[in-house]
Amino acid sequence: MAFSGDLLRNKNFVLLLGVQTLSVLGDAFSTVAVPLLALHATGSVAQMGVLTALTGVASVVTGTFAGGIVDRFDRRRVLVVCDVGRFLLYGLIPVLWWWSPVIWPLYVIVPLAAALGMVFNVAYVTVLPSIVDPGDITRANGMLYGVFAVAGVAGPALAGVVSGVFGPAAAIGLDSVTFLVSAFGLRFIRLRPYAREETGGRLAGARFLLGNPVLRTMTILLTALIFLTAGLDDLVVFHLKENLEQPDAVVGYVLGAGAIGTIIGSMVVARVRRRLGFGPTWLASTTLAGLAVIAVALSGGVVAGIGALMALFSLAITVGAICSMSLRQEITPAHLLGRVTAAFWTIHFALGPLGATLATWTAAGQGVAPVVTLMGAGLVLTAAGGLFSPLRRSGL
Repeated sequence: MAFSGDLLRNKNFVLLLGVQTLSVLGDAFSTVAVPLLALHATGSVAQMGVLTALTGVASVVTGTFAGGIVDRFDRRRVLVVCDVGRFLLYGLIPVLWWWSPVIWPLYVIVPLAAALGMVFNVAYVTVLPSIVDPGDITRANGMLYGVFAVAGVAGPALAGVVSGVFGPAAAIGLDSVTFLVSAFGLRFIRLRPYAREETGGRLAGARFLLGNPVLRTMTILLTALIFLTAGLDDLVVFHLKENLEQPDAVVGYVLGAGAIGTIIGSMVVARVRRRLGFGPTWLASTTLAGLAVIAVALSGGVVAGIGALMALFSLAITVGAICSMSLRQEITPAHLLGRVTAAFWTIHFALGPLGATLATWTAAGQGVAPVVTLMGAGLVLTAAGGLFSPLRRSGL
């Protein structure tokens, strides 16, 4: 991975990179362990979808006020409080599970953790421009994504092993500890000051977002993308466990393979965006993601093939995601970045819960393959729609 020497000499960036890599390693545990815990408790892909939907609803609702919190209060302190809160919530899951193995606490705790995660993610996006120079933002995001993905390769695989030996609740408990360590490390990061302005209220971010033709188009297209892919991981987990009768460890290996694609995507994104421009890069990556998803549906029972295709899907999604995040960080005034990010995520995550519910409930009746095929075709059509928008000519 081509690291920037200047970035590696930036102590604040290196500290952010280190503590968040550990946190992402823990998140990878929950990505595997929470669906497995729900599946072990109910045996139902539909119930997995309900949990995913509730998590999405919590994120969307929180997004309506997260930006105001981030722009009003000390951003580093917001990050620390969110991590401590998630440590307490995720740490509660194994305690309750070992006391009484019922699923209903997940429907409360996981959405609350997702709400804190939304505030954290909004604050995290705003912090990076206060640590690195504007010309380094895309490279910094690529480095963060890449190193996080390295943790993601080991995370799902280890989570599958831990879940298989000790149970999914133990894996979630390990995740909770990573949030505590992250909170401690974040206390030592120093941010460049910026002028805080309270003008415009909560809607200032939405007005800026919808007033920019490229950002407005991205909001619409990403809303469709999230709707289409929100239930993909649940369907892959269900297909591997129920249709192919694979153990928990194999589920972890397959989802972990997706991190390999993230690593590759993070390595090439700055170079590809510099050569093609923002719009063509995003449209091409979304098309590739759609084709990879269609291929997953056609792969049958070849577990290795599913893993390789999930890696390709992750590569494409990573390139598009880094481009999108970097563009917002580059062109949004610092005092509005929290509200713009929150408005962006709130709008384009809004249909995610509905998409996850429809995908999983439809798969329960019609099978996984037809639903995944529709997901992939929808992604290709989303990219095709972007050809008739300002993205086609965007050289940002």
